[in-house]
Amino acid sequence: MAEAHQAVGFQFTVRPDGVELKLSQEVIKNIYLSGLTAWKKRAIQFKNGVLAGVYPASPSSWLIVVIAMMSSLYTRVDPSLGMIEAMKENLPYSRDCMSVQTRAVLSAILFATGLWLFLIYLLRYTLKALLSYHGWIFESHGKMSTSTKVWLTLVKMFSGRRPLLYSFQASLPRLPVPSVDDTIHRYLESVRPLLVSDEYDQMVTLAKEFKDSKAAQLQRYLILKSWWATNYVSDWWEEYIYLRSRSPIMVNSNFYIMDLLYITPTHRQAARAGNMVHAMLQYRRKLERGEHAPLRALGTVPMCSTQMERMFNTTRLPGIETDAVLHLTDRKHLIVYHKGRFFQVWLYTGGRHLLPSELELQFQRILNDTSEPQQGELKLAALTAGNRHGIPWARARSKYFSQGLNKVSLDAIESAAFFLTLDDEPQGYDQARPRSLDSYAKSLLHGKCYDRWFDKSFTLISYPNGKMGINVEHSWADAPIVGHMWEYVLSTDCFHLGYTEEGHCKGDVNKGLPYPSRLQWQIPVECKSIIEASYVSAKRIADDVDFYGCLFHEFGKGLIKKCRTSPDAFIQMALQLAQFRDQGLFCLTYESSMTRMFRDGRTETVRSCTSEAVAFVKAMESADSTNAQRLALFRKAADKHQNMYRLAMTGSGIDRHLLCLYIISKYLNVDSPFLKKVLSEPWRLSTSQTPQQQLNLVDIKKFPKYVGAGGGFGPVADDGYGVSYIIVGENLITFHISSKFSCPHTVQPRERNHPFTSVFCYRSNLSRVDQNFSISATAKTPRKSKCPEDIWDINRVYRIVDHFRINHVGHHTPAGKHLHIWQKITSI
Repeated sequence: MAEAHQAVGFQFTVRPDGVELKLSQEVIKNIYLSGLTAWKKRAIQFKNGVLAGVYPASPSSWLIVVIAMMSSLYTRVDPSLGMIEAMKENLPYSRDCMSVQTRAVLSAILFATGLWLFLIYLLRYTLKALLSYHGWIFESHGKMSTSTKVWLTLVKMFSGRRPLLYSFQASLPRLPVPSVDDTIHRYLESVRPLLVSDEYDQMVTLAKEFKDSKAAQLQRYLILKSWWATNYVSDWWEEYIYLRSRSPIMVNSNFYIMDLLYITPTHRQAARAGNMVHAMLQYRRKLERGEHAPLRALGTVPMCSTQMERMFNTTRLPGIETDAVLHLTDRKHLIVYHKGRFFQVWLYTGGRHLLPSELELQFQRILNDTSEPQQGELKLAALTAGNRHGIPWARARSKYFSQGLNKVSLDAIESAAFFLTLDDEPQGYDQARPRSLDSYAKSLLHGKCYDRWFDKSFTLISYPNGKMGINVEHSWADAPIVGHMWEYVLSTDCFHLGYTEEGHCKGDVNKGLPYPSRLQWQIPVECKSIIEASYVSAKRIADDVDFYGCLFHEFGKGLIKKCRTSPDAFIQMALQLAQFRDQGLFCLTYESSMTRMFRDGRTETVRSCTSEAVAFVKAMESADSTNAQRLALFRKAADKHQNMYRLAMTGSGIDRHLLCLYIISKYLNVDSPFLKKVLSEPWRLSTSQTPQQQLNLVDIKKFPKYVGAGGGFGPVADDGYGVSYIIVGENLITFHISSKFSCPHTVQPRERNHPFTSVFCYRSNLSRVDQNFSISATAKTPRKSKCPEDIWDINRVYRIVDHFRINHVGHHTPAGKHLHIWQKITSI
């Protein structure tokens, strides 16, 4: 019990002549340092809050304005046009306590402060007006007009110097509400290639009826909301698409991100976890102080940072009708799960973060602990993985975890900085095992269904072989937000913290740290049955999920850009071609894009299956089409896709507008067959690209092995596919494909080398053009080429399709958008 004695801070003895008090100097010192650190942190947060609050000005600029106004007192020039004099005459004063000169100085300071604040707001609204211009995004890559160059110069000029993370928030424009006519026109255009003539005519009729009758009323309410709220979509998106969903969030909503592909800095589990947790604490400290640099498109146009606020100390709380997101501040502990036990680890000592070596020690102590789980503790986290329909988790939380030991332990989990699982089965990419990415993905997405706390903002997962990964709850933020943190943590771990030759964390080991404490539970038999039921439900979902990962090395972004084509558009067209070859028809396709150029922006839908894409695919499948025709149609389809993506990014998307109109119609009890029809359409192919955001952290050319595999999400529909991909560097594209075993159309016969017939390594029997056959972007005749900048090898579309084949794509919605959207919000 030495640890218990170390935890005692003071002792006292009662005697007849008084009380003898003995204090622990070490504890007193730690209390003093903790308080000092807390006050220092508050001072830094206050300072950075002031800096962000007055940005793009600075506190020193106030002093300059004050000095300028004060100097007017000694010159005959009055820049205030008599206002300082008027303020001096109207100041309440007593002749005994304030002289004429004092009143003049005070009036000059007050006027200077008012002028300074006015200039700040003028700069902000000028910058907001500039940021409302989006013409630059529609210009061809590499070609910038004179007007855009002037605009870019003005943005740089009004953006100030050394902005903090939240400096631009007040200058970001609001998300505009598209006109109903434009949205309906773009919607009908998007479904035209998917509907036969009779179905399309019916949809046109429904759209016209909606536009002529109910649309104007719903649009007025939506415009009113856009004036009042900072973003007319985001709060409803979070509530009705995520928090009101009663489906299990494991697999259906949560997503994952993988570790580095080829590099494992150390094979010691505790050491790798120690460095990664310490790097996360460094990131959190900078995040709480607002010291991260804001992300900016073109290095100039700022992106909204609101989602980053809830990255740490956040959990999703189950509810009867709707869940809630709880965000706390400055939590100083971490919850660690290992072999059915929950441990609480303090992250601070003496007013500072635990060092990596100290964290390694604490995690190794947990790994060495041989105690058994308490009754009901082993599968407790399955409550967060099971079905929310029927409210088992919400009612169990209210009945069995609202008092006593259970409440204390649950509060420790829900208030923790984040959740860490020390897994006991090695995972990660292994070149000797082609299917290693598949099991790695399944482990990150659902694990054993009871060894991740799926309600936490994220669960960090550490494997015995040193590999890491992360499982993320989706309601509070989107993948790029967590990806930003993950990029920082991986680069800090590998290039700044490092390891000793033996693979341990660098630094001295402080063995005097108190041991991690076990969370205590008293779980009755009735609660155990609820836990087991949730586990059975979650296990059924997890066992049905199939994954396939592919590293495509044949070519990548470098070659695609040389062919003057968007890499994202290229992949989307390849997916359309692959899907049509296997299914024989086209489907509504979902691709997510961000809207973070607007205040509180999240995502919008890009409908990738356009008429132009259909024409290209048909030409590729027609023996009568020439390569020149295929090339022309490809470029037209790619340009159309890029334009759709840009419209979505700039607030002119289709689906978020229609969703919000539908929500208002439910509030007003207005029945709209058009909106019901729109929101019940199945997304038969759901896709998402994982972006690389901080290319300056790792020089991939210098360190080509330090690349990540991106992440993915699970299928939501029983017969659907989820496709996530990341374009890494110049010569690698990584795909993450998910489906369900229970669907006969997506199940791969076991005798083949890959897990299901929907994906890679298939050679079509259709005729091929010669592998070396290329077509000039302008020429009408083919020629031999290695594809220089003015050449496009049309056969490369075939080659990526050969590595990505979809036999059947069924009803599917993207991760977090369970089933049909309209079915999820009928409870409004």
